Amino acid sequence: MTNTSPVIAVTLGDPAGIGPELIARLFAETPLFEGVHTVLVGDRWLWQEGQRVAGQSHRLPEIEDFAAARHHDGPVFLAVDSVAEGEVGYAEETAAGGASVLAVLSRCLEAAQAGEVDAICFAPLNKLSMKKGGLRHEDELHFFAERLGVEGYFCEFNTLGSLWTSRISSHIPLKDAASYVTRERIVAASELIHDSLKLAGFDAPRVAVAAFNPHGGEGGTCGREEIDVIAPAVEQCRAQGYPIDGPFPADTIFIKARDGEYDAIVTMYHDQGQIAIKLMGFKQGVTVQGGLPIPITTPAHGTAFDIAGQGKADMGPTRNAFSIACRMGANLRRQRLADATHA
Repeated sequence: MTNTSPVIAVTLGDPAGIGPELIARLFAETPLFEGVHTVLVGDRWLWQEGQRVAGQSHRLPEIEDFAAARHHDGPVFLAVDSVAEGEVGYAEETAAGGASVLAVLSRCLEAAQAGEVDAICFAPLNKLSMKKGGLRHEDELHFFAERLGVEGYFCEFNTLGSLWTSRISSHIPLKDAASYVTRERIVAASELIHDSLKLAGFDAPRVAVAAFNPHGGEGGTCGREEIDVIAPAVEQCRAQGYPIDGPFPADTIFIKARDGEYDAIVTMYHDQGQIAIKLMGFKQGVTVQGGLPIPITTPAHGTAFDIAGQGKADMGPTRNAFSIACRMGANLRRQRLADATHA
């Protein structure tokens, strides 16, 4: 590998969940790590426990800081003492577990700010544990955005194979969703997912925007958001050079996307896209944190406390999350080097 190869940071997730065993099995798939510098970040004992549950045995060289990662061709391990073995057990929502997650992610984000990491792939987290452990944000995305100094628009993308979705509102009460349907947010979400798809390797992303009201508003009889807000936002995107289509009724646009007509759909609220995506393939989904300075990905499922420590977890979404992080990280690395050359 050369200096152009990206550095991908990988974390073990919540110590009480399925993350450690998923990562142990991920690291057994050696072809995935070709062409990237991979740094596993976490506690030594937790890494050993994950290997035990997964029936794996890995010997990763240890490094003391992220800067050393580019000098190693294969995966390496960066130890972080974030939680003692006796402080957490399986299937427990604890302050210790949440604080551990925050400490490990903070170390990765610091490296990202220093230009030492090009993408992050984190194993599943537990929001309640993180809240108990000191998280003062709505969710991990807002934590990332603050730590990375993001001032512009950001949102989660949910992906299933070649289909991506974004949303203009997320973890809010449904009664408040209408207030988020603004031209500014629709334009920002549409342009962001288009650019993120380009970073993920889509040459000419095809993006559709969903309607907010039943049947697309029925010409204004079921609501005017489509006429007054969404359609003008789509036209603004097109005027700015983005090939965005819509709005389309939400109950039919996913059929078009499933059949390959679109690569991404911008939805108006959380469940509008999540229900469709999870019905089409819950076990393979990935969440991409959009609008951040570097790509950050994770499996779309949670910590699965009901099967934690049993070696039953499906690693398909983890594999997919790591692969997306590698693709986006590689493209970002090339962009950064090109920008530096022309500076």
